[in-house]
Amino acid sequence: MEGASNGGMLYHEVQESKLCAVHCVNTVLQGPFFSEFDLAALASDLDSKERQMMLQGTTTAAAGDFLSEESHNVSLGGDFSIQVLEKALEVWDLQVIPLDCPVAEPAQIDPELENAFICHLHDHWFCIRKVNGEWYNFDSLYAAPQHFSKFYLSAYLDSLKGSGWSIFLVRGNFPKECPISSSEASNGYGQWLSPEDAERITKSCNLTQAPPQRNSMSQQQHTERLPSLAETDLQMLSDMEDEDLRAAIAASLMDSSPATASGESSIPKTENKDIPEKTA
Repeated sequence: MEGASNGGMLYHEVQESKLCAVHCVNTVLQGPFFSEFDLAALASDLDSKERQMMLQGTTTAAAGDFLSEESHNVSLGGDFSIQVLEKALEVWDLQVIPLDCPVAEPAQIDPELENAFICHLHDHWFCIRKVNGEWYNFDSLYAAPQHFSKFYLSAYLDSLKGSGWSIFLVRGNFPKECPISSSEASNGYGQWLSPEDAERITKSCNLTQAPPQRNSMSQQQHTERLPSLAETDLQMLSDMEDEDLRAAIAASLMDSSPATASGESSIPKTENKDIPEKTA
């Protein structure tokens, strides 16, 4: 019988600044595979390719209007597009499919037979993932992953869809082990938990705070109902961290801007040295 992935441990990231897309990707992969700078580099590369496509057959004046537009793949606040998440997961041969697509119809009928879902509403991303045969909600707004029964999974996904959430199915060969040492994994918001520890933390939070209620309102209203973090913790998104993140993303976007709107190539070489390479 195949052993449990990552020694039976669960990898979870607690919300840091506005990095829920980073947390979502890493919990799909079950390890600290990507940083916000990796996703910003992917967003920059996507922007450059989109500009090149738009410039083909476009007049100089129209090209200048397009080049002056902001990024379509990342906001200065750190909210990434689904295309960025798709590119990140493609590194590991994983495919992201909208749940309402015909090819995903089996997942709508028997979601418990799948391995992962990505959920999005407004500017919040989170992952629902099967690990070692059990389903967990890896929402970064929770202090620990929350266990789902396979019977509850279907009802929960239906509830999300009814509340306006966009749901994406993730298929492919998921990494069995995280090829990153524990010292490299200390990013400040990632943690490895046993299922027992995750359950204990969840129960402890539920004793002190009311259970969450999902709806189609804003992320702020969504977070107010979550048991993972106290209200004071949710406000610990320091101005310094936000400014650093905006500066890093702005720098990446500036690097992707072409020097002129003439015939020069508008796609810079994106440094992918920090983006993990797939291992056998």
